[in-house]
Amino acid sequence: MGTVRLTTAQALIKFLNQQYIHVDGEEFAFVEGIFNVFGHGNVVGIGQALEQNPGHLKVIQGKNEQGMAHAAVAYSREMLRRKIFAVTTSAGPGSANLIAAAGTALANNIPVLLIPADTFATRQPDPVLQQLEHEHSAAVTTNDAFMAVSRYWDRITRPEQLMSSLIRAFEVMTDPGKSGPATICIAQDVEGEAFDYDERFFDKRVHYLDRKAPVDRELNGAAERIKESKKPIIIVGGGARYSGARDILIKISKKHNIPLVETQAGKSTVESSFANNLGGVGILGTLAANKAARQADLVIGIGTRYTDFTTSSKTAFNFEETKFLNINVSRLQAYKLDGFQVVADAKTALEQIAPLLEGYETEYGETLAEWKEEWLIERDRLSKVAFNRENFIPEIKNQFSQEVLNEYSDALQTELAQSAALIAINDTVKPDSIVVGSAGSLPGDLQRLWHCTVPNTYHLEYGFSCMGYEISGTLGAKLANPKREVYSIVGDGSFLMLHSELVTSIQYNHKINILLFDNSGFGCINNLQMENGSSTFFCEFRTHDQQIMNIDYAKVAEGYGAKTYRVNTVEGLKAALKDAEKQTVSTLIEIKVLPKTMTDGYDGWWNVGVAEVSEQESVQKAFEARQEKLKIAKQY
Repeated sequence: MGTVRLTTAQALIKFLNQQYIHVDGEEFAFVEGIFNVFGHGNVVGIGQALEQNPGHLKVIQGKNEQGMAHAAVAYSREMLRRKIFAVTTSAGPGSANLIAAAGTALANNIPVLLIPADTFATRQPDPVLQQLEHEHSAAVTTNDAFMAVSRYWDRITRPEQLMSSLIRAFEVMTDPGKSGPATICIAQDVEGEAFDYDERFFDKRVHYLDRKAPVDRELNGAAERIKESKKPIIIVGGGARYSGARDILIKISKKHNIPLVETQAGKSTVESSFANNLGGVGILGTLAANKAARQADLVIGIGTRYTDFTTSSKTAFNFEETKFLNINVSRLQAYKLDGFQVVADAKTALEQIAPLLEGYETEYGETLAEWKEEWLIERDRLSKVAFNRENFIPEIKNQFSQEVLNEYSDALQTELAQSAALIAINDTVKPDSIVVGSAGSLPGDLQRLWHCTVPNTYHLEYGFSCMGYEISGTLGAKLANPKREVYSIVGDGSFLMLHSELVTSIQYNHKINILLFDNSGFGCINNLQMENGSSTFFCEFRTHDQQIMNIDYAKVAEGYGAKTYRVNTVEGLKAALKDAEKQTVSTLIEIKVLPKTMTDGYDGWWNVGVAEVSEQESVQKAFEARQEKLKIAKQY
């Protein structure tokens, strides 16, 4: 048995270069590259190893630890979890900045390798710069916080520990049933320590993503429940997309007239133009999809976690009549809502269930076409919504008085409605463009209004809905789709949270397009507080003397080196989009829109903790309304 003497960091990089994945007969490298922000905890360890020999790994310098990790998460998602970037940071605040991104990856079941530096294993120089101290234990560090947001977590305090730890981490990341972030914290002194590693540790390793097939009991049980139903629906979740289940979903839906409704993660698995695709379901759903959910006697969940936004906080279905059939590679998710469980790959399971449904037909008849047409008419209406200085905007939201809405129009110099702007973008950009979003009111408008005519072109991070993901995620999506136009749909609130990776996109010539909707505030949460009886309170962007802020975001991006535009009309927006498409550098289009002009309603409901005791009558009424809704909600 031969050995090779390497530092822990050099062994890490050598190992990453030898990890391959095998999916449906294809084999390719699993680790594409490594994002870094170097600090004293990793620059002379992992930094030295990368400088000496990065192998095939692409090394990208991030500008913010959370931002670059979000880019890595988005890349993996766009690659259907079959390729990853690793992320390395310094100790202390550098590693702590990864926490939100780790949570994003975990909530969305996305594999990413996080390698934060840790304190000294020897403890000789303790407390080192940026080290926290606890009276109850010297072993606790900042990196213990990753335990709650990692699928796999380990701390390396000796060089030889790296071997078993990395093998465990890659087993987790390449298992579709428990895929998620793996965090390996490496003590900063250990990164530079040498060890005689077994040469076989660096042999090429192939991780097989074999499709788990359902057993006969699952197949027969699923087919029996479908054939017994009269009005089933299929919820297309993210698992359906990662499985590549588009063709079999269309085949089953078309043959048996079963409607498809989508989660944020599942949207664009099947294109919006497919006749039986009724769009998003739940709180942010279309009226067509929510009508189908309300009438369904069987809900077939394909790779969905059944979050509150999908189930309208468990009020979207008639639980007295509705049964659930769950197809999921995760046993945990398959058990949701007390459904019949098929623990299997979505595509494989559906392909094997399909022959057992011969002769089956739902009772929908022409209803699905009628519901879809009704929604398309509503979407067309929303595309033409226009500002009225006398009688609000007819009619999306009107919690503000006409006077306040006019104040916003004057301050932002705009009469543009958010819904009209978004549909104009959808109608203008190339059909194969990738659209990326995450937080605020825009995900609701996107799920309802964005039509995907090309599969897998919609990228919404809504498992964690992490503000600041949008621009970083767009960079990750661009790395995965270098020949496509990629658009970040971001509100001004999220832009202010995090936009540092715009600089990274310019630095490495990965052109992205940022479509910044500016309504001068945290508009989504302002809607929520006012809808539940409160007054507007600390969600608008106002100065100390209560003037509406009008920030020049285009100037910020221009300073970084982006091509920028300022628009406040549909015509100006379309012209800017056309010109931005011609650019070779990253672009930002600042779109001034009025607040309260996003979509709302359509038979969705969100359970939030309304104050049970209040001096305001409006809050009291909101609490009573919540109690009524809870009467039809389920606990499981």
